[in-house]
Amino acid sequence: MPISPDHTSQQLNEETPLLESRGNVPAKKPQTPLPWRQFSMLLVSQIAEPMTSQVISPFAPQLIRDIGITHGDEALVSFYVGLLHSLFFATEALTIFHWSRLSDYIGRKPVLLIGLFGLSFSMFCFGLSKTFWSFVISRCLTGALNGNIGVMKSVTAEITDSTNMARAWAFVPVAWSTGATLGPFIGGGLARPADRFPNIFGGSEFLKKYPYFLPCAVPATVSALTWIVIFLYFKETTTPQINISQLLPWKKRKTVPLAALEPLPESSSISDKPVPIRALFVRPVLIATGSYAGIALVDIAFRTVQPVFYATPISLGGLGLDTPTIGTILAIQGTAIGVMQPLAFSRLHDIMGAKNLWLFALMCALPMIALFPALNTLARFSGIVQNVWYLVALQLVLMSCINFAYAVSFMYIAAASPNRASMGATNGFAQVVVSVMRAVGPAVANSAFSISIERQYLGGNMVYCVMAGMVWVAMGAGILLPRAVRNNYVA
Repeated sequence: MPISPDHTSQQLNEETPLLESRGNVPAKKPQTPLPWRQFSMLLVSQIAEPMTSQVISPFAPQLIRDIGITHGDEALVSFYVGLLHSLFFATEALTIFHWSRLSDYIGRKPVLLIGLFGLSFSMFCFGLSKTFWSFVISRCLTGALNGNIGVMKSVTAEITDSTNMARAWAFVPVAWSTGATLGPFIGGGLARPADRFPNIFGGSEFLKKYPYFLPCAVPATVSALTWIVIFLYFKETTTPQINISQLLPWKKRKTVPLAALEPLPESSSISDKPVPIRALFVRPVLIATGSYAGIALVDIAFRTVQPVFYATPISLGGLGLDTPTIGTILAIQGTAIGVMQPLAFSRLHDIMGAKNLWLFALMCALPMIALFPALNTLARFSGIVQNVWYLVALQLVLMSCINFAYAVSFMYIAAASPNRASMGATNGFAQVVVSVMRAVGPAVANSAFSISIERQYLGGNMVYCVMAGMVWVAMGAGILLPRAVRNNYVA
């Protein structure tokens, strides 16, 4: 007789918090030490995705100008930059669930290895591209072959418990911000090396022909080295449902798999198996996913408009900064996020609670967006003076605060999984929705930026109203979050 996956967990879902508050327990449970060997390898692996997605940010406007796709129309630059960013996440959205679901069956480690190989291969291809369509194909490959982001969240949930989960999730955005720091720093510092460092690279005809190969080769090499470390030292964190060799078409099955012949033990139940996809469409999963998608939409819209705004001439509504300066600013931003997360997140979580911290983080986006027109107005009247840099610094601090919402959303998603065997599918489903938002966000925001400049809607500030609207849409999802993070499965 079929067993409902919610039958044994309903009471626990409604009454047992995942992170116990002080009022619920007489004595605080001792914190379990984090498994740093496994966790550190996971964090290093997670650096690769933001590094490959953000490394093009500083030089993307100049790359678009170089290949001539805009025919000299500066207003179209931001549109094509947004398209390159969106393609990564659009193709990721089409494949990420399948990679995550596959990891529930064949294990986390094989999928991590496939993803790292895909990142390395596609970034080498991007660096060797010369036409707009070759850049498009390379960018699509990067997204399609990257199945790691959802799998990494599943592994994090599997190697932690209720006593150290908040601490672990505080480090996950650090890995992301480290990649987001190194990516722009590498992209801004190593783009067009033959022109910028003629004494070192001036004699290289290869780097003159492929001026963006060097910044692409660095994250590609990092992914390749990480592949070796994961292959040699990473231990599987889940029990594979099938052997990976069964998926290979040239392997003939001579016998029925042993698992199919043996009866299930008495203690086994459906909670030990991945649930059907339709079982993920339940309120806890949908609300947690909505919160993650909301903050991701706001974040990616800001990240794609930010370098374009910095590169746009002051007369057209930006700051007119050069590529190395933009790369430095983005690197400082990533560093600030990486420092604030481990130092402040766990403490703020204990003080404010999960939901209130998420809402506070999102509200920081409104003044952060408002600083864009303020920066341009100040630059128009005074030029790039010291006060401009003070406002840029304030904007970076607010951006660091916004990233607290990511760790909170990860905790809600992990707790919403119907069971541990479906952790990969749950994270994969959430990542699909987020990838869609990260594909839509750059296209909408940068298109709005182009239209604002070209047609001067609201004095060229229409894009910031669009971005503020994204914040309020995300707020609608965050308000539905429960106050406490609760387990939806029997551990």
